[in-house]
Amino acid sequence: MKTIQIVEDEITISRVLKAYMTKNGFDVVQSYSGSEAMKDYRDVQPDLVLLDVMLPDGDGWSVLESIRTLAPTPVIMLTALGDVDHRLKGLTSGADDYIAKPFIGDEVVARVQAVLRRSGPVYDTGSVRLYGDLKINRQSHTVHLKGEEITLTPRDLSVFLFLSDHPNQTFTREQLIDRVWGMDYEGSDRAVDLAVKRIRKSLEEWPKEQGEIRTLRGLGYQFSVHQG
Repeated sequence: MKTIQIVEDEITISRVLKAYMTKNGFDVVQSYSGSEAMKDYRDVQPDLVLLDVMLPDGDGWSVLESIRTLAPTPVIMLTALGDVDHRLKGLTSGADDYIAKPFIGDEVVARVQAVLRRSGPVYDTGSVRLYGDLKINRQSHTVHLKGEEITLTPRDLSVFLFLSDHPNQTFTREQLIDRVWGMDYEGSDRAVDLAVKRIRKSLEEWPKEQGEIRTLRGLGYQFSVHQG
């Protein structure tokens, strides 16, 4: 049974979310502030976090940043702020999804289930691929560069594993959303650009003569490596 951490200072909303999560088979831990959220996160190690942006002792962005320094746990941001800038900030900061209040409980459950599906293992084969200093283990779903493990969010890892499983093939944003995010994804294709940007940042020390994630203007993205 998977555990969902709800970080929400409004008790009524927290109770409603807990009721929906419990009804759908999840264990739930409730946190009501940023400091409490991080303590509970370390103690429980949840499978997914529902994180409110506005908290009494700070904001959800700082909590998200702290979580990302510890693990690539999926995080869905909850906020009453519905403008595009805040959505982009959430995605840029490494959030896996974004839900604006007021929301429908069943929709939140569906989004949680969708993110958890995307966060699961993407490949079943046990092969290990080497591209110079880059090592991709498709069984353990780990990536090492120059011997050091690279930590990616579940969504970014899914994007990277998909691209690396199809070296030197080009995929449009729409194709990546369909194959990685899934047909139930309702957000902007801008999420693809942001994911690739974060992946590239993690691969900064990978020599370009060995490979890179290329942008082919008007076509899409490609995991480009030298064959042979």
